[in-house]
Amino acid sequence: MHIEVIGQGPALVLIHGWALHGGVFAPLVDRLSAHLQLHLVDLPGHGASRDDTTPLRLPHVVNAIAAATPPAVWCGWSLGGLFALHAAATLPQVRALAMIAATPRFVRGEDWPHAVEPAVFEQFGQDLAQDYRGTLERFLALDAMGSEHARQELRTLREMLVARGEPAPRALQEGLRLLENTDLRGALAQLGKPSLWLAGQRDRLVSARAMQAAAALTPGAQAHVIAQGGHAPFLGHTTEVAAQLQHFVAALP
Repeated sequence: MHIEVIGQGPALVLIHGWALHGGVFAPLVDRLSAHLQLHLVDLPGHGASRDDTTPLRLPHVVNAIAAATPPAVWCGWSLGGLFALHAAATLPQVRALAMIAATPRFVRGEDWPHAVEPAVFEQFGQDLAQDYRGTLERFLALDAMGSEHARQELRTLREMLVARGEPAPRALQEGLRLLENTDLRGALAQLGKPSLWLAGQRDRLVSARAMQAAAALTPGAQAHVIAQGGHAPFLGHTTEVAAQLQHFVAALP
């Protein structure tokens, strides 16, 4: 698995969302590399790890990342949050957890109302087989939708999508299944580590209410809403997200 290391200071592992790669965090790298040692993961089937056949499942991926990184704070965006949360709940070397536009459960349920309908991920899976590039384009549009910087963010996401080659269809289907079927809420009460939950106020995929609900289930959690932010707030509101992450890591014992 490709993991790029940039910067110096306390270690921060950054895990990207569905269909993208570690390069999407470039704006954060510019702000944080003077203060933190950033470990930018390309998940299996994505970016420079496109030919990595490691199954896109939580234990497999988390153990592979952990074997290649030092004790660190783990930060996950969107789908990447599931890997970061699983690692924080199971691995002592994870010092703390940061979640950006990510929750322990992405689909709606009777006791989890502020989430996506299960049929949405099922439809994306069906559409991928029929119109691969069109489906990715629609997903990127959802990533940017709502943000006050939506056009700029969508342009950046489009460029990033192909910057390291298109993601493997197998990995995209496995990622959708993770989003559709994973529920890690049971890990929150016993997490026992500092956590930071950064939500975009205008996020159309992961609502700020869902992130606040998850933080409320996590003892000692900090929650912050990025005003006017969408699903990728580190693109349009880089300074605010970077400041939150830097302060969170600096305050750790």
